[in-house]
Amino acid sequence: MTVVNFANVFVRYVLKSNLPWALEFTVISFAWIIFLGAAWGIKSGAHIGVDTVLNLFSDKNKRIISTFAAILCITYCIFILIGSYNYVHKIYSVGILSQDIKWLPQWVPRMVMPVSYGLMIYRFTEALWKILKGQKVNLGLANEAKDAIETFNIPNKK
Repeated sequence: MTVVNFANVFVRYVLKSNLPWALEFTVISFAWIIFLGAAWGIKSGAHIGVDTVLNLFSDKNKRIISTFAAILCITYCIFILIGSYNYVHKIYSVGILSQDIKWLPQWVPRMVMPVSYGLMIYRFTEALWKILKGQKVNLGLANEAKDAIETFNIPNKK
């Protein structure tokens, strides 16, 4: 995506021309990064977790609340997966091609939606399984406040 953008800027401002497909390619690439990154974020714990209230509870109650949260996340992802699959299937059946990348069917770049929501279901199910087995007490999301405190908690040098 970066290389294509750089090339397009070079072609536009130096050669006074244009790569007509560059913008659409960039938008498609950015969408793939966002959707697949969401699934990766669940796996790696990169999503921000707001767990201030959750931390007031015992580990047993944290597991109960986190189980409920994981089930809600899985349910939401299932709804979006079904909707995105229906959307992509409709575009596939109509046969719409991309506007600037003339040979690319529109359903191909949009496949990232059902694929990524399928991956998110897998990752939330994986987190739920670990909670139910007692390996975790929460979804394992990032705790930015704790990370910031640890970053600035520099030991005194004597």
